[in-house]
Amino acid sequence: MTLSMLAIWASAAAADPPANPRTHYAVTLDAVVAESSTAAVAEVRNGDKVWQGSSGTATVGGGPRPPVDGSFRAGSITKSFTASVVLQLVGEGKLDLSDSIGHRLPGLLGDGDTITIRQLLQHTSGLPEYTTDMVDDAGIPLERYRTWSPRELVEKVARLPLEFRPGSRYKYSNTNYIVLGMLIEKVTGRSYATEVEERIVRPLGLVHTWLPGASSDVTGAYAHGYAAVRKSGGLTHVDVTRFNPTIAGAAGEIISTAGDLNRFYRALLGGKVLRPAQLEEMKVPGPSGNYGLGLEVTHLPCGGVAYGHTGETPGYVTASYISADGTRQVTLSTTPFSGDSDSAVRTLLRSALCA
Repeated sequence: MTLSMLAIWASAAAADPPANPRTHYAVTLDAVVAESSTAAVAEVRNGDKVWQGSSGTATVGGGPRPPVDGSFRAGSITKSFTASVVLQLVGEGKLDLSDSIGHRLPGLLGDGDTITIRQLLQHTSGLPEYTTDMVDDAGIPLERYRTWSPRELVEKVARLPLEFRPGSRYKYSNTNYIVLGMLIEKVTGRSYATEVEERIVRPLGLVHTWLPGASSDVTGAYAHGYAAVRKSGGLTHVDVTRFNPTIAGAAGEIISTAGDLNRFYRALLGGKVLRPAQLEEMKVPGPSGNYGLGLEVTHLPCGGVAYGHTGETPGYVTASYISADGTRQVTLSTTPFSGDSDSAVRTLLRSALCA
């Protein structure tokens, strides 16, 4: 899944510079928790200055403050990693963005011959969303600990009609990135996860980032995630930290930290992951006007743009952005519990990227 963070900037005014940024960020992070979350962690970078903070408690019943370097499920931020591997393969001449999926993965999709790699990357394929009947009203996977193969996920929608003519418009669908994960495996002979680890995670020294596969655990110190479930007696909250992330795979399985995600996007936009031609392709928005190739393109209220992605899984909501000039960065991860944190989240993101 993805968030509606991009809409935050449309009507937002530029923020005034906080008199004391460190105090301001800490107070704002407390406000995020007060509005809706049990915990929140963030890392903000301004040039060579770094602020890290956390607020709330690791569990709903109390306990310690979540560590600033604690792990969390990053959800659809995985898409930027998956897209980066695809674009590396393009740069190596092993793929072309105009290649059809029918040619590269024959028989997988009923309309595969009409869908290109570029359209998968920018969510303009028209493929339906495979997760529609896989979660309950609270967003909890119906078969929480089942291991899914990528083919099983794609087959849920592979023979359904496309929702629109490929390339004609934008509609976010996790199915696109499950197919891309399968494409990576077909071309390289290794799983998409292995390629992400070997090409990105290890070279960049992302020591707290991992692709869990079928493991339901979150390792190290971390804040627990919860889902609100309505029962006859009212609303109760279920701990959903543990689930089998094969339901998300190449579209959303990564576990990381705020520091690692900032390092990844700094390296990516700094030209250390992709060749110049592929990086420029990645940054150009398609029909949506704000989604490139696995990268959100966000117009800031203070002028200019920021690049990154948002992510949402059961129990966790994350946003990670870097300004176009690379001088400002923010990664924020929260564990929503109740209410609506848009106001405080908006304030923190604006302050980090604009003030």
